[in-house]
Amino acid sequence: MPQRNMNFTGRVDLLRSLHEGLMSDVTAVVPHALHGLGGVGKTQLAIEYAHRFRTEYELVWWIPADQPMLVKSSLAGLARELRLPIAPSTGVEEAAEAALDALRRGVPYTKWLLIFDNADEVEEINAITPRGPGHVLITSRNHTWQGVVDTLAVDVFPRAESIEFLIKRVPHGITEAEADELAEALGDLPLALEQAGALQVETTISVKDYLRLLDEQTTRLLGTNKPADYPLSMSAAWALSVSQLTTRMPIAVDLLRCCAFFGPEPIPRDLFDRLPPEFAEGSMLAETLADPILTSRILRELGRYALVRIDSASRTLQIHRLVQALLRDELSAEEREAMRKEAHLLLAAAADPYEPDDTAAWPRFGGLLGHVTPAQVDQSEDPRIRRFTLTMIRYLYSSGDFKSAQSLVDRCIAQWRATSGDDDQNVLSAQRHQAIILRELGSLGESFALNQRLLVRMREVLGEDHEETLLLRNSHGADLRFRGDFAAALQHDLDSLRRHEEVFGREHRRTLRAMNNLALDYLLLGDYERALDLQSTTFRLQRRPGSQVSSMNVLSSWNGLARVVRLSGKYREACDIGEDAYEFGVEQLGVEHPWTLRVAKDLSIAKRRDAKTEEALDLAHRTFELQVRNVGMHHPDTLAAGLCLANAQRASGETAEALALLEELTPQFQTMYGADHPFKYGCDTNLALLLRVNGRAEEAVTVDNQALDGLDRRLTRDHHFTLTCAINLASDLAEMGEHEQARRLGENTLSRLRDLLGPDHPLTLAAAANLVVDLTQLGEKNEAEALKADTLQRYRRVLGPGHPDVDVAEQRRRLDFDFDPPVL
Repeated sequence: MPQRNMNFTGRVDLLRSLHEGLMSDVTAVVPHALHGLGGVGKTQLAIEYAHRFRTEYELVWWIPADQPMLVKSSLAGLARELRLPIAPSTGVEEAAEAALDALRRGVPYTKWLLIFDNADEVEEINAITPRGPGHVLITSRNHTWQGVVDTLAVDVFPRAESIEFLIKRVPHGITEAEADELAEALGDLPLALEQAGALQVETTISVKDYLRLLDEQTTRLLGTNKPADYPLSMSAAWALSVSQLTTRMPIAVDLLRCCAFFGPEPIPRDLFDRLPPEFAEGSMLAETLADPILTSRILRELGRYALVRIDSASRTLQIHRLVQALLRDELSAEEREAMRKEAHLLLAAAADPYEPDDTAAWPRFGGLLGHVTPAQVDQSEDPRIRRFTLTMIRYLYSSGDFKSAQSLVDRCIAQWRATSGDDDQNVLSAQRHQAIILRELGSLGESFALNQRLLVRMREVLGEDHEETLLLRNSHGADLRFRGDFAAALQHDLDSLRRHEEVFGREHRRTLRAMNNLALDYLLLGDYERALDLQSTTFRLQRRPGSQVSSMNVLSSWNGLARVVRLSGKYREACDIGEDAYEFGVEQLGVEHPWTLRVAKDLSIAKRRDAKTEEALDLAHRTFELQVRNVGMHHPDTLAAGLCLANAQRASGETAEALALLEELTPQFQTMYGADHPFKYGCDTNLALLLRVNGRAEEAVTVDNQALDGLDRRLTRDHHFTLTCAINLASDLAEMGEHEQARRLGENTLSRLRDLLGPDHPLTLAAAANLVVDLTQLGEKNEAEALKADTLQRYRRVLGPGHPDVDVAEQRRRLDFDFDPPVL
């Protein structure tokens, strides 16, 4: 929360009215807004209210609301303050939603105060304002809040308070009559009074001389066509302070003007450290910043003149938006461009050399975020600044804030194309990030089409083995997997890995990412042995000291290892590995980060396979709910989590609930992936299974037949997805009394599974156990008994006695296997 201005005199009536208004809403809590012109003290009034009535709240939280990105970042910080199960480095979007949900529910606090400062975008802020047991206070210059929430107008000080303020601000240096005269000249505007008081304290200028100079400045300012929302008294007081500072310490004015091109949010003090050589070139402030003693002295002077507010505890400084606007307006177009460039260099230097997917660096990037849009970094043609902007885009989507990342990257592409053309390297790189963001937002077709065009262009412009081309090549493999072209993805990623090894080396973090993708290709094609070998190697190399691999890539590989172990039939080991991976994800990325949720989904599957039914169902429920809240229903991760939940419900006996969920999800799988995608057919396989167990076997036969035809066409019969569907279709046929057809299909499926996965794989054993049932029904007693004895012996060795699948096989009941789409 911002520091309290100790010279704030009270505005007792306003504070009392605000307090009574907030406290009077007993049954229906309504947000309240303070509105008025810039400089009248809305923010200070909110700060004073929070301090005076602090004991009436369990929590007070301050949110800078002039940029959507900052609102989310502040709410993410609130999630940690509320001690929600979220790591310090969790994704912004999910943490913000978790905080809002906790406030609405009143958990853990019912008496809370949320302050949205400078909330001028009424619709955006009102949409996320929590209606719960606590209070919401808004400050804004936008009068249209009057039609949305309860409002309280904030005007200039009453004259008595102006006089009281000045006498306290300039003790022993001003009489009541002089204070009255000065307040009259300054229009009782609080910010102007603060500027005047600070100047008199620092320079001991007499009121008479101040008024004379103020009159001269006002005369000059009247001819400069100032915007209507800049109070003339503020302009004059500010100009006078700057004029005096120029005389006393002219070098400080340049740094102040640079600050005018940051956002009005707190500016990290670290931005004003010595510039590295790469960023010192072309900087007007480089020489000044190279002297830390001089820099500290400058900042102290700016604070003394009330031109900036310094917060030693957070190591930040802040400049009022009105002062920023006035500073910018006094500059020529050329001077404005030079100062904006200076701000760009300071921002870029502060981000270098940190990696945006390094969770330890996220607080640093978070401190820079509020200045990216106000500084207009997207308009720079400097390669250093464009690299910085791309870094911030990557930080945004790495931390889970995909919408803000999309907004920034779209602006950059439009601006950079206009100034540098389509083939500029930074334009191509920005489009690569854009495709990743589109895919993460669920726009799979757009992502594929963009990457396909972009890969051709990068090869022509940058070359096959350029770093950017290789990064895009690695990303494009995911597009192929999302299209269901698993064999094509394998060939693509084999070539990608070879090129990565040649350019970066075998153990480079980028090569390891390509290796991880190749392991996934082998898994999707059912080659578990190669997948396990490659995934184990990748994970071991990523975890070694000094690998520089990000937490997200480590978690992806860790989860991949748990998944291939599970699909190999080692359910208990998969649970152990998955638990470790999930704990790592929660600690490093947060419980709601996209990758942590993907791990949670796979862990739920492993628990279900290992007969930990209740744990699996609970985890599946939580994961699906978080996915729906974070990214909505129409998203690959949500659909996968929904399928996982339906499978867990069926395993727990909630077959009607599972069928209802599957009937909702099935058309969305087709919309997401298309009518001829393996995942769509996999979802249909699950639907058919639930239709059968809910007494609709005839419909199940139709659905499974169509799914099997589609999987045969896309993947061939000798694929584990296809053979899973064949197992279930045989059960559908048996349920319909077609035991001979079920037997023939079962024998063919068992033979293929023995060749593909081996005789001891749980899927193979399920096919064998089901064939025992068909043989028994057809009177083939000897053959059935021999197969049952062999199957049970293998089952007990693989899964252990007491596993539900073993019990079902022993009782000659049918086993069902469902489909769970892997993370692509």
